[in-house]
Amino acid sequence: MEPDISRSIEGQSVNCEEMGAFIAGLQKENGEIPWSEGGKTDPWDHVESAMGLGVAGYLREAERAYEWMAGTQLADGSWWAVYRDGAWEDRTRDSNFSSYIAVGVFHYYLLTRDAAFLKDMWPVLSAGIDYALNLQALTGEIYWARNAAGVIDRMALLTGSSSVYMSIKCALAIASRLGKDRPDWRCALEKLGNAIRNLPNHFNMIKSRYSMDWYYPVLCGAITGADAGGRIDKSWAKFVEPGWGVRCVSDQPWATMAETSELVLALTAVERYEEAQLVFSYLKDKKYDNGAYWMGVTFPDAVIWPEEKTSWTTASVLLAYDALYNFTPASCLFNHNFWKGMEVTGHADGPRQERYSRLIPPIEQTGG
Repeated sequence: MEPDISRSIEGQSVNCEEMGAFIAGLQKENGEIPWSEGGKTDPWDHVESAMGLGVAGYLREAERAYEWMAGTQLADGSWWAVYRDGAWEDRTRDSNFSSYIAVGVFHYYLLTRDAAFLKDMWPVLSAGIDYALNLQALTGEIYWARNAAGVIDRMALLTGSSSVYMSIKCALAIASRLGKDRPDWRCALEKLGNAIRNLPNHFNMIKSRYSMDWYYPVLCGAITGADAGGRIDKSWAKFVEPGWGVRCVSDQPWATMAETSELVLALTAVERYEEAQLVFSYLKDKKYDNGAYWMGVTFPDAVIWPEEKTSWTTASVLLAYDALYNFTPASCLFNHNFWKGMEVTGHADGPRQERYSRLIPPIEQTGG
């Protein structure tokens, strides 16, 4: 079923300064960004929060967040799954968590054109990518983690593998800018993309009730063109609840603001801006007074649940706003046409790349 976009949605603004201040207020002196006040920290959401800080203009705070990642990386290129109060709480080492640093670093580069930052972070992100690819199956999918004993859990998650796909793309873009060649990464990207597109039974199908499994293959750029549009349309009614947002899981009356924001990112990635505006409009009243957005809300009874005020939820709204309204030079990060002009995908597209060049500040203006 195709979405109903019959009514016109006017652009809406968000208070980026206030939202950035909320995230920065949770950040610790060492750069770590926990989920919430007194909450846990995981590397993926920490990176997303850093990206949100960057969108809001808190560049030094974002840089400190990446410095924390560099300082806590394990010898094999991974991170523990959960930290709390400076110590590990869960010793799982997730492939997706290890690789997402590349997305954050490339996002920061698009914001600042700071080439020195890329050079400094290269050892960290390359080790993280290598850790993830050491968990790649022969058929392309990425096993999700090693447990505390170091044993590989040979289960692949579609959302996680899609996120790794985006991470490899960003890592290859960074490698190109640093004059480095990683043909092994390009080969891994091709195999992973094929698995995402053509081998659905290689992933944990129980997770298909989660909306992330619906839109992440589009968001990351593994599924493009008409196939991407068809995938979005096919499950729209299953996951999108008009006026409320995107269901976290298809069989529960619970919309989550992060999933709603990520669908906006997926829609803008394929330039379906009117639908993206419609979905973004569902977020306008789902927020607290301090810049934080609700994690989720049940419907139709409108119970906010959980009540935790999380850094990464607010960051996801900032990223969606940026992608929709070109607020920063990094707004093109997930856009499929932007990536068609990049070396990493193998098909150059000069005119489309030129369309987005205005979003990237000249390097000489920033001293990068």
